[in-house]
Amino acid sequence: MEKTKILVVDDESRMRKLVKDFLIRNNYEVLEAEDGAQAVDMFFEDQSIALIILDVMMPKMDGWQVCREIRAYSKVPIIMLTAKTTEQDELLGFQLGVDEYISKPFSPKILVARVEAVLRRSKGVSSDNILSAGDITIDKAAHIVTIGEKQVELSYKEFELLAYFVENQGIALSREVILNHVWNYDYFGDARTIDTHVKKLRSKMGPQGEYIKTIWGMGYKFEC
Repeated sequence: MEKTKILVVDDESRMRKLVKDFLIRNNYEVLEAEDGAQAVDMFFEDQSIALIILDVMMPKMDGWQVCREIRAYSKVPIIMLTAKTTEQDELLGFQLGVDEYISKPFSPKILVARVEAVLRRSKGVSSDNILSAGDITIDKAAHIVTIGEKQVELSYKEFELLAYFVENQGIALSREVILNHVWNYDYFGDARTIDTHVKKLRSKMGPQGEYIKTIWGMGYKFEC
């Protein structure tokens, strides 16, 4: 079986090796680029690259410009890996089409989990937009959720929230991360609005509402 190919772009050789070792351990094939210009050349030479892990601060061409160049032609998933942690930087990343934003220092295991989640999402989009978890089925194109044989009526945001949980099964998600992805930065109120939506969502899901686990002081994790 052909391995999923990931391009790791960072001007620090030690960082590339750290990321590469963990990805290889999890059965991925890894290509390396030491600057942005090399990354762009490698991506357009190899159309089988399934995901890019991209640093921001690099010589010749920074991560933002690499993202712009690639996004003009491709929707390949991009995870931005950077020491920058300001909200403005994260906003720019998502506006440019970054799929995930991970700050250094980071846990390599969390990085691998994010890679798997992003790849699941990208495959979900290409396979008729159908997501599933246990006896829950989500048709993203038709905006329909069924549990067993029963269709569940959800509001638009409840639907988006459940889909995001299912796409990120097993990953601890902070309220801020959920808000940024589900509300797409267009909500400027209290992040505790997540709690209200989760409460309503659990109620509508019946026994399956227990799949949404509360992580006290942080946020939620979906496990079935």
